[in-house]
Amino acid sequence: MIRKKSRREESLDHAELARLLPAPGDPHLSLDRHLLLEEHLMNEIQSTAPAPAPAPSRRPARRALLIGVPVTAAALAGAFAFTILTGSGGSGTTATTPPPVEAPVVRIAPGSNAQLASTVEHIAAAASASKTPEPGPGQYIYIKSKVSYLTVWDTDAYKSKSWVQPLHIREVWNSPDGKQGWLDEPGYQPKGGITLNSDVENHLGAPSYDYLKTLPTDPDALLKKIYKETKGQGNSPDQQAFTTVGDLLMEQVAPAKLNAALYQAAGKIPGVVVVDHAKDAAGREGIALARLDQQTGDRTEWIFDPKTYAYLGSRAVQVKQAYGVKPGTVTESTAVLERAVVDAQKQRPGAQGADA
Repeated sequence: MIRKKSRREESLDHAELARLLPAPGDPHLSLDRHLLLEEHLMNEIQSTAPAPAPAPSRRPARRALLIGVPVTAAALAGAFAFTILTGSGGSGTTATTPPPVEAPVVRIAPGSNAQLASTVEHIAAAASASKTPEPGPGQYIYIKSKVSYLTVWDTDAYKSKSWVQPLHIREVWNSPDGKQGWLDEPGYQPKGGITLNSDVENHLGAPSYDYLKTLPTDPDALLKKIYKETKGQGNSPDQQAFTTVGDLLMEQVAPAKLNAALYQAAGKIPGVVVVDHAKDAAGREGIALARLDQQTGDRTEWIFDPKTYAYLGSRAVQVKQAYGVKPGTVTESTAVLERAVVDAQKQRPGAQGADA
């Protein structure tokens, strides 16, 4: 993500707020948490600025800011001031953000590796046999999803409750080379959408279709490359490898052989299990490949149709209490509703001409 520094006038003094708030404990945030804190605050500040906001990441952060984790007094005061001043959208925003809703809580289904190998092979076989659309020059990859992500909350105001965005539609258009794109996410982006144009070089964390075509389709070679290029990132090498595979597949299409290889590679990561019962953001029941992040206590689940093994969506469920989030809390939910190749930016499948 390209971050742009932004300042705005505030009616509350940070120093005064810091005096009013209880003293924070010693900071023990992981690098991931610090980056997510920074990314979320920058996104929110940019969304309230009167000038047009710069293009965001092509994929949303999986975990948004939790106010209540041990951060520095200045950062906490700034975040707290932000929630007071802007509420659920605030004046000066380019879009009226819907108020958050309390996060759903589900029964934590057990995970097992007893059927992992066979499940991965079923998923890989289905991916390999799928007729993946291949975008040509001038075309765009279109992904329509239903999503909900963890949002800002404050422990003093909400007393141990977690808050998420209401389920909403998110549509993304990306050119094969990743240099041009568009995002339409009503309520969370300015009306009509925003550009995703970028001149950043593609890599594992921000892949284009053209970049994906260069990756090895041998699962062992692919996994070795992922571990090598993500060394030192994330909460652990294994968790980062699992996260990276998910990032390579999110809001993107991949050649069928690579798609299969990615799932086979994921099955080789220690700690990956099968969860027999999971539900995506569209309410579809499925079977999941999942992995628990031991540091954050949440389990990321990739959900597949139990009969066809087609990818449905994803879910993040808190398994161990951490950062004030109770076990069973669903902090992220997505569902892919449509994947297609279209002839123009902002064009939807089946439409004639571009939808402005």
